[in-house]
Parts: sequence; structure tokens; C-alpha cells
Amino acid sequence: MKIAFLGLGNMGTAMALRLLASLHTGDSLVVWNRTAAAAAPLEALGAEFAATPANAVRDAEAVFTMLFDDAANEAVILDGVLAAMQPGALHIACSTISVALSDRLAEEHATRGLAFVAAPVFGRPNVAAEGRLWIALAGEGSAVARARPLLEPLSRGVSIVGERPSQAHAVKLAGNFLITMMIQSLSEVIVFAEASGLNPAAVLETINSALFQSPFYAAYGKVMLNPPETPAATIELGVKDLSLFLDAAWARGSRLTIAERMAERFQEAIAEGLGKSDWAAGLLKAAQLAAQ
Repeated sequence: MKIAFLGLGNMGTAMALRLLASLHTGDSLVVWNRTAAAAAPLEALGAEFAATPANAVRDAEAVFTMLFDDAANEAVILDGVLAAMQPGALHIACSTISVALSDRLAEEHATRGLAFVAAPVFGRPNVAAEGRLWIALAGEGSAVARARPLLEPLSRGVSIVGERPSQAHAVKLAGNFLITMMIQSLSEVIVFAEASGLNPAAVLETINSALFQSPFYAAYGKVMLNPPETPAATIELGVKDLSLFLDAAWARGSRLTIAERMAERFQEAIAEGLGKSDWAAGLLKAAQLAAQ
């Protein structure tokens, strides 16, 4: 089987490396990224680099995409990739994109006789590198059945959430909103702990042990108190995801008051110059500044 993987950011590279390691004898992986240097670790392990997205997907039986946003997905997928894919090929869309674009992609694939599933992932790049992502998967039954074996080496679990690909993207946006609100609530608890003369790490450990027993609360708390040198995800990325969540809600006539207030908090953080800061550590810094 020839597999193509488009988009080699931090997450895409980690996923592509896992995919490459899982290939059977006779299988091949072709990768593409706008910045060619990102493909070097994969080329060193046997992947082929394609100069264009169209060249990458030509004759591929399965195509993964992990591109930054709606604009990138439109530019790469709609303007060349779909025309280059062979009839019956499977596209596995792992990016976090809008529900509206996901629906449009489903229509475009159907008119061209291409299989399409959405498989957005939950987890940071370090989790992807360990093959422990959780994947929300949606699409027509036979396409889902084809995609699932390809996704299993990347994940610790797959949830099939619907028959419309956009339903998986909706689940991803909902999950990212909950992560955002978890980070914001942790930020305010840390601010409260500091004002009370408490050790924030001890407070978070106590509350998580007593109430949640959540590895995510523990992991994000550590990131917030010990910011990484290189952000895995930035506040700007959080803004994008929250905007997509609100757009999807408004399109269906839903008013989400907490999400709307959180959008304001993001803009306040950006005004403080924190847009490129780590999503978790940056929101904590914004909360600390607001408390002064």
C-alpha cells in the first residue's frame, strides 16, 4: 500500500513517524510539507519526499492530512490534491477544521468518487510520538473500516462518532473547548493559591487526587507551572479552535455564553503580547496579569 502524509508540523511529524514504523513489507510512505526541511527525519528512515501535494497523493491508496487551519486545507486539498487522487482512494483528515469546511470536503470527495473520513486527534505531540492519541472518527461505514487499521498504530483508542465526517470535527472542537476551560480554571486556581500563600503544585495535586484523578489535569498543571521552551500549542492556536467552536454553535442557533467570554479572555491575552506563548502557560500568565 502506498500512503501519503501531508503536513509535517510538530503533530504531523510525530504521527508520520509512527505510521512509517508500522508499515508492512511492500508498503511505502510519501510525505509533503511546505517547508521541505521538515521531512528530513522521515526521509532518513525511508520515507519519500514529494515536491508537491499532488505528486505525493498520486497513486496513493490512503492520504493523511494534518494541516494548520481551514485556509491551509482549502489551498492544499481543494486546489490540487483531490484532482490528483486516484478513484476510490481514501482521505483521512486529521486536521482541526471548521464543521462547514468538513461538510464541503465531504461533498467534493463524493462528486469525485473518493472516500473521506474525518479523524481529528486528541493529544499533544509527545503523546503522538508514543502512539497514544485518542481519535474521533466519522464517515461512511466502509470508509471507516478502511481507515481504522491505519489509525490504530497512532492511538490508544478510536471513537466512532457518526457517519458524517463533520461530526468528528464537531467533537474535536467541543473537546478543545473543554481543554481551554480546564486551563482557564486551573489558571485561576493557581492565581488564588499564590494569593493565599499556598504552593500551587501542592494545591493542584491535592484537588486532582481528591476530585478528578485526571492525567490531563496533572499534565497541564505541570506545563503551566513549568512552561516548555518550545510551545506545543500556542494561544493563537487556541483562538482559532475556539472561533471554530463558536462559529459551529452560532450556525445552529446556539448561544454559548462561557465560550463567548473565553474568546474575550483570549483577546486580552493577545493584547498582552502572549499570542505565541504556550496555550496553557500563556493563559496562566494572562490570569496572573489580570489579577494584579
